[in-house]
Amino acid sequence: MVADDRLELVVVRHGLTSWNQERRYQGHRDIPLLLPDAEPDLDRLRDHLAGVDFDAVYCSDLTRCRQTLAHVREGHPDTPRFDARLRELNFGDYEGQTWAALKDDPDYRAWVDSQGLLATPGGESADDLWARLSAWLDDVLAEARQCQHRRVLAVSHGGTIRELRRRLEAADFWDGVVGQAQGRCFTFTTKEDGWSCSSSSVVPAPAKATS
Repeated sequence: MVADDRLELVVVRHGLTSWNQERRYQGHRDIPLLLPDAEPDLDRLRDHLAGVDFDAVYCSDLTRCRQTLAHVREGHPDTPRFDARLRELNFGDYEGQTWAALKDDPDYRAWVDSQGLLATPGGESADDLWARLSAWLDDVLAEARQCQHRRVLAVSHGGTIRELRRRLEAADFWDGVVGQAQGRCFTFTTKEDGWSCSSSSVVPAPAKATS
């Protein structure tokens, strides 16, 4: 049971794709899951979320997130809302390319060294990503207050979760990455001046060590 003054926002990354496996930048490209290779991670996430009821469910409109949501919430009476604001960073000219192919490009090196401060050629900067992501978050929190939501799920991308962690946890750029079908549970508390993120935790929770 979540307290009346708290909201748990569970944000998870989509499952494995062929471009993940090949270490290609996906961005806004509509790449499907790599099946059946993606299923073990998806099954673990599904098991973690089994029996959990969400007051609202959001999902990036890209296929890999839609497929992930369908797998992990199979049999649940959710009414998901597909929202392009939850998309991955637009990598522009780098989409479909790998680090190995780009590593000697000075513009690419400058973008990497900027930790997202610069925009990708033809794409977005971290601030551009945060502008649309924070607008989505504001809407989620406003509706949570109005409708008394206590637990919300969102299926999104690695870059969006990294940006949420940077802004909400003050995580380092390089430490904010999560694996496929993994994510974070952000706990928000509300006071008279609005919501604030008070803590976060790993999703799925790490398996307990056996003695």
